[in-house]
Amino acid sequence: MNIILPLLISTIAGFSTVLGGLIVYLRIKRVEEFITLCLSFSLSVMISISIIELIPDSSFQFIRFFGILKGTILAVIIFLIGVLSVNIINNFIKKYDKSTTSSNNLYRVGILSMIALLLHNFPEGIATFMSSYKDLTLGISLGIAIMMHNIPEGISISVPIYYSTGSKKRGVVYSLISGIAEPIGALLTYLLFKNYITDLSLAIVLLLVAGIMITLSINELLPEVLKYKKERYIILGLIIGNILVIVNHFIL
Repeated sequence: MNIILPLLISTIAGFSTVLGGLIVYLRIKRVEEFITLCLSFSLSVMISISIIELIPDSSFQFIRFFGILKGTILAVIIFLIGVLSVNIINNFIKKYDKSTTSSNNLYRVGILSMIALLLHNFPEGIATFMSSYKDLTLGISLGIAIMMHNIPEGISISVPIYYSTGSKKRGVVYSLISGIAEPIGALLTYLLFKNYITDLSLAIVLLLVAGIMITLSINELLPEVLKYKKERYIILGLIIGNILVIVNHFIL
């Protein structure tokens, strides 16, 4: 099959993060409520994707390859490496930004979200491209599903970046950087590593990503959300995020 269509599907799915990023251009009057809603929505999406999709699917691959006991232990170890990597990334960011102001905390949340989702989008690009290359119909369905949850991922990056720096453009650009990992991952994988992609190697990457996203949500996004003390918007964001992921998972 010609690689143009699979690459196009991966590109559209990846760049959908920009659609979420563009939300910063809306005229928002109640800023704290908006930030609370977006961040709670984002952490809900990250945790839900990890629990409903990434962890079960990846753990199944480990169990299939290594058996129940050994597979489970290895899956937990890979997940914990992802958890620990958040602290490493966080310490790296703090090293170059020692300020403890609220805006810089929000900026750190945006940067960590971008890094986590960039890592998440890379294997998604591999999966979308390879699925489309083997079966175009399957690839289109997977691309739509990925596009559905890439939009809120763009929100989780652009909103904290914008409100910590005052730059709408920077918020959108950072969401674009996260999304561009998808087509780049697809193309590089096809050109360089197509013979080395296995279900197990993808499971390793996705478990790492799950550890990163859950830790980021609990350690960084949640404290930032609670700081604004807007309980109604917290609950609303959590509910909408969960519903979106569940609908995406079971329908698409």
